[in-house]
Amino acid sequence: MAETDVVIIGAGHNGLTCAAYLAMAGLRVRVVERRKVAGGAAVTEEFHPGFRNSVAAYTVSLLNPKIISDLKLHDHGLRIVERRAQNFLPSPDGSYLLTGEGRTHRSVAKLSERDADRIDAFTRELEAIADMLRKFVLRAPPNIVEGFGAGSIREAFNALATANILRRLSLEQHRSLLDLFTRSAGEMLDDRFENDLVKALFGFDAIVGNYASPYAAGSAYVMLHHAFGEVNGKKGIWGHAIGGMGAITQAMASVARGHGVDIALDAGVREVIVEGDRAVGVILDNGETVRAKYIASSVNPKLLYTRLLPADALSAEFLGRIKNWRNGSGTFRMNVALNALPSFTALSGAGDHLSAGIIIGPSLGYMDRAWQDARAHGWSREPVIEVLIPSTLDDSLCPPGQHVASLFCQHVAPQLPDGRSWDDHRDEVADLMIATVDRYAPGFAASVIGRQILTPLDLERQFGLLGGDIFHGALTLNQLFSARPMLGHADYRGPLKGLYHCGSGAHPGGGVTGAPGHNAARVILGDHRALFA
Repeated sequence: MAETDVVIIGAGHNGLTCAAYLAMAGLRVRVVERRKVAGGAAVTEEFHPGFRNSVAAYTVSLLNPKIISDLKLHDHGLRIVERRAQNFLPSPDGSYLLTGEGRTHRSVAKLSERDADRIDAFTRELEAIADMLRKFVLRAPPNIVEGFGAGSIREAFNALATANILRRLSLEQHRSLLDLFTRSAGEMLDDRFENDLVKALFGFDAIVGNYASPYAAGSAYVMLHHAFGEVNGKKGIWGHAIGGMGAITQAMASVARGHGVDIALDAGVREVIVEGDRAVGVILDNGETVRAKYIASSVNPKLLYTRLLPADALSAEFLGRIKNWRNGSGTFRMNVALNALPSFTALSGAGDHLSAGIIIGPSLGYMDRAWQDARAHGWSREPVIEVLIPSTLDDSLCPPGQHVASLFCQHVAPQLPDGRSWDDHRDEVADLMIATVDRYAPGFAASVIGRQILTPLDLERQFGLLGGDIFHGALTLNQLFSARPMLGHADYRGPLKGLYHCGSGAHPGGGVTGAPGHNAARVILGDHRALFA
């Protein structure tokens, strides 16, 4: 039997972030990871001989700059480069939209002068709200507590600090904030713009990892969530980690190990040990017991509480609610090896547009139909796809003259209707995804020389993403901020003493941010210092 100060379940980017901060503060930390590699869903692997790519998570923007700085990730090999163009949206009619510094306004004006006059104001509106919400990313939201005591006093001060941040918004910005938390992205975009591609540019962010129509209430928040990011000090843009997303987590693992963290691989957790009202350790799949003062979980909250904890350790009310924690991203993920770059009908040949996020989803109506079709059929026959070709920015991923592409495909049902299994439809749907890209870039299908396919079921099996949910829980109003993962537990503390949440199922939610790991470490350290002061 081993003993340590902290056991962290899962070596994804949040678990590694939490481990690094705790170890830097002097605690003994052991991270236990089910897979044979650290990094969770942010890993780079060879998927075809000579071809490597970011297997699941595939692009950089939301990784918090304070975490990059605090952990000195650049000193451990992390290098992030900006896309040469940000987004490219081709239309079946041959028109297109190309965005990025010095490009967006001119490209929008070719489609609609009216929209060109409005897009800067809308972008500023989103940026102003995103700037305010960034202040909440690295702090715990106000937590609802019962009774009166130290906890209620602490949360009263937290609520006052939250109100003070919100107070700096103008009345019109408060109205915009309410819209973004409650309205659909589709309604907001229809109010402001007339061109389908312009609406689709923003609408795509509303359905990324969100199994919903862009006209679903609350989808505007998902659109806003993707505006939080920055790359190399530039807000609202996207980039690529040289070497793929695994470069991020390998740098984090290097930092953690440098401060004494033991990262145990091929070490899945069978059960969290509970004694009385306290979590005191874990039992691994190999039977080894590791006892600790604190247990921090970076896995999906539903997985933690329904599979790793004894049911009798939790109240019936808590267990009943966490069983209803909603998962499902509608995501079908592919990596493909290419012997040539694609050439799009709307904009042929090579160019900066091939370094962008290439969005196949030319209208909000198209995106809405994709979701409706997936609900009825199991997958959309006309799916929404983002194609990213990281080898246009990073020649380390594949042989010279060849390329790799990530296909982030939506919408597919997390669980197929009528009891069907994704194992029986994997190749059929993969063929559809490639054929869809080929309609916009003839010859694409012929250029594919290898492929890796990850259905929602594969994402769950390999990475613990229940229902293929890339966020560890839907970003809906009842699963955000003080309600993530549940009212009363938004402060990263679980319902048992010594148990903490440090993954994307905690505030501020999904994406490769590191923020939940950072915030949980701060809470654990606060509790440790109070206990041993």
